[in-house]
Amino acid sequence: MRKRNFIIVALLLSAELSQAQTGNTEGKAAATAAFPDPPEGYNAQHATAPHGKLTLVQYDSKTLGTRREMNVYTPPGYSAKQKYPVIYLLHGLGQDYRQWTEWCQADNVIDNLIAAGKIRPVILVFPNCDTRLTVTDTAVANRSGKADNYEGYGKPFEEDLLKDIIPYVDQHYATKADPAHRALAGLSMGGGQSFNIGLYHPDVFGYVGGFSAAPNTHTFGGMYTDVAFIPDIAAARKKLRLLWVGCGDKDGLFRISEQVHQYLSEIGFPHVWRVDGNGHDNKEWDSNLYYFAQRAFGK
Repeated sequence: MRKRNFIIVALLLSAELSQAQTGNTEGKAAATAAFPDPPEGYNAQHATAPHGKLTLVQYDSKTLGTRREMNVYTPPGYSAKQKYPVIYLLHGLGQDYRQWTEWCQADNVIDNLIAAGKIRPVILVFPNCDTRLTVTDTAVANRSGKADNYEGYGKPFEEDLLKDIIPYVDQHYATKADPAHRALAGLSMGGGQSFNIGLYHPDVFGYVGGFSAAPNTHTFGGMYTDVAFIPDIAAARKKLRLLWVGCGDKDGLFRISEQVHQYLSEIGFPHVWRVDGNGHDNKEWDSNLYYFAQRAFGK
């Protein structure tokens, strides 16, 4: 029998969710709803679905003092006369901006959701989440890792994202430049980064998602156990529109996401907890994006 995905929303009623997000009440028990697997071909390219455009963009990072690059997806029919929401998607350890479109199929997922009328047209941004990666140095041997305690995935990238990448995107693309229209999500190491950055900046990101979050996750990952997962719970509760925690139960890192969910449940913080039968793989990440994008920017 096909294993069904489960999404656990950490409140019983939609009214309670609304109240909790404005800081008026504490969430209580969790409600469970069964969701089907994404439809067949949801992440494949279809001739019947208009395709967005992927553009390799170079920018000068004043924060890092170097020239860097990222991929930007603009939806079918993109026009500078229209304003669009933005989803920033962060890659995993040892990878680069291409992981979300070459290993995963993020652009196909979004193309198909737009074509089906399930979400509004959105811009996707795929940064290099390791600050060791520059235009002139993409060597695998030089990337951040155990030797430098994964420094390239920490504060330097957070600063680059907030001070250079987002301002560049808002200046060069027709974005709705506010937290109500800006999401941050990532896979594995990028999932940890999304929690670490997004939950510290709910005034920048209205939607935060961690898919198969890695050991860099604050408090629960094992690397930064003395750093608060949510520094200001009241502010996050008031400002954040969606917090998504997803992981396959065959993933060796499952305990991290599970502990995040347990903590959020204990403090009554509204969130989505999605568990399925996948491992640490592209099927898991594409399917989480499929649902996350609909929750964030669905019609």
